[in-house]
Amino acid sequence: MIILKDILYKVPLISVAGSTHLAVNAIAFDSRKVVKNDVFVAIKGALTNGHDYIQSAIDNGCVAVVCENLPDIIYKDVVYVQVSNASSALAIMAANYYGEPSANLKLVGVTGTNGKTTVASLLFQLFRDAGYQVGLLSTVKIMIGNTTYQATHTTPDSLTINAYLKKMNEAGVAYCFMEVSSHGIHQKRTEGLHFAGGIFTNLSHDHLDYHQNFAAYRDVKKAFFDGLPKQAFAITNADDKNGMVMLQNCSAKKYTYALKSYADFQAQILENQLTGLLLKINGNEVWTRLIGSFNAYNILAIYATAKLLGLETVEVLRLISNLNTVSGRFQYLISDSKITAIVDYAHTPDALKNVLETINSIRTKNEELITVVGCGGDRDKTKRPKMGHIAAALSTKVIITSDNPRTENPENIINEVMAGVAPQDYKKALAITDRKQAIKTACQLARPNDIILIAGKGHETYQEIQGQRLNFDDFKTVKETLNELDK
Repeated sequence: MIILKDILYKVPLISVAGSTHLAVNAIAFDSRKVVKNDVFVAIKGALTNGHDYIQSAIDNGCVAVVCENLPDIIYKDVVYVQVSNASSALAIMAANYYGEPSANLKLVGVTGTNGKTTVASLLFQLFRDAGYQVGLLSTVKIMIGNTTYQATHTTPDSLTINAYLKKMNEAGVAYCFMEVSSHGIHQKRTEGLHFAGGIFTNLSHDHLDYHQNFAAYRDVKKAFFDGLPKQAFAITNADDKNGMVMLQNCSAKKYTYALKSYADFQAQILENQLTGLLLKINGNEVWTRLIGSFNAYNILAIYATAKLLGLETVEVLRLISNLNTVSGRFQYLISDSKITAIVDYAHTPDALKNVLETINSIRTKNEELITVVGCGGDRDKTKRPKMGHIAAALSTKVIITSDNPRTENPENIINEVMAGVAPQDYKKALAITDRKQAIKTACQLARPNDIILIAGKGHETYQEIQGQRLNFDDFKTVKETLNELDK
C-alpha cells in the first residue's frame, strides 16, 4: 500500500474532495482492472472516455478517482481529485508509484518518423556488447539484460513504462534506450520520466490520421525536446529540414549529426554494398553490416550517442563493426537460385523511397527489382497513393497487396494505393489481395540475381484482419517459398 498524497506529488491539482492521506493499493486507468483500494484515473482516449466508467471503477472497489470533470454523483467514502490533464497526471503518478525508476539509470529517447527501432535496438546491442546491463523499450520487443518481453505499442502506457523501468533498476540496468512515438508524446505517456538524452532521426509523412496535419505532427515531436532538462543532451539530424526545429527552445546540450551538412558528428559513405557500408565518421573509417544511406544516418546517431554517454572512440568503432541488423529492418536472404529477398518495415512514403533507392544504388540494373507492398487499414489514408507511386516508379515490377487491413476492406485500400501509380508505370503493377499469394507470385516471377523487396510489415508476425490477429511472417513466408521453388 502507498499513500495517495505521495503518488500525487508534482501533479497539478484543481480541487480535492476528501483526504489524500489515504492508503491505496495500485493505480488503474481501465475500470475492468480495478480491485479493492485502487485509485482510478479517468483518461479521455481516442475511442473511449474513462469518465464514463467512474461508477464502474467505484463498484469494483476503487477508493479514489482522478479525473478532469467531477461526476454528478459524489460518494463520501471516495476521494475525488480534479486535474486539468488526466493523462499527464497518470504519467507523473506512475513514476511516483514505482519510485521514479528512470532517475536511477540513463534513459535515452529516440524519436522521428523512421529509424527509431533501429537506433534504439542497435544502441542496446552496442552497450550490451560493451559489457553493461542494458534495457530496451521498442516496437519489436522489450529487453532487460538478456530477458525478452513482448511489446504491444511503440511507446507503452506510462504505468507499463515505469513498471519495466523498475524491473530494470532491480536488474542493475545502467542504460535504457527507448522509442518515443508521437502518439506517446501527445498522450503524455513519457511525462515524469528523467531523460539523459534525446535523439531525432528524421520527419516525414506518417500518422496524419491522428495528428491531422504535418505541422501538428512536427510540433508533437518537438515537445519531447522542449521537455529535456539542461543536464541532458539533444542530438538532431542536421540534414533533415526539420532537424534544427527540434533544438529551438530546447534547454539540453545541443549536438548535430549529418552526411551532407556541417555537424558535430559527420560521416561519408565510402562504400555501399549489399554486404554493408564503409563509413568515415569524424575522420575514422568503420565497416558496418548495415546497408544503405538511411542506415548511415542511424549508425551516425548511434556513434554520437555512445560518445556523449562516455564511450571511447576506438571502442565505439569496434562495437559498431560488430552490430547486426534488426529483425525486419533490411533483413535479407539469398536463395540457392541466387534470388535476393529483402524484408523491411518501410510503411511510410519516405521509408519506402529510402529502401528502394538504396537497392537501386547497389544493383547493376541487369536484374529485376520486384516490390511487394500495401498499406494498413484504419490509418492515414493520404499516404496510400504516394506509396503506390513510389513503389511503381522505383521498381521494375510491383505487387500491391494487403498489409494489416484491420476493419477496412483490403481491396478498397489496394485501389487507393493503385490510384497513385503513374500512367507510364501501369504495366509494372499487379494487385493481389492475399499477401501470401502476392509474396509467392513475386518469388515465381523472380529469376536468378533478381531482388524481391517485401515492404510494410517487417518484424511483425501477424496480420490484423477484422479484429483478429492471424499468424503471418513475411520473412518466414518468402524463405519457405523460395526453398520450395529451389527443390
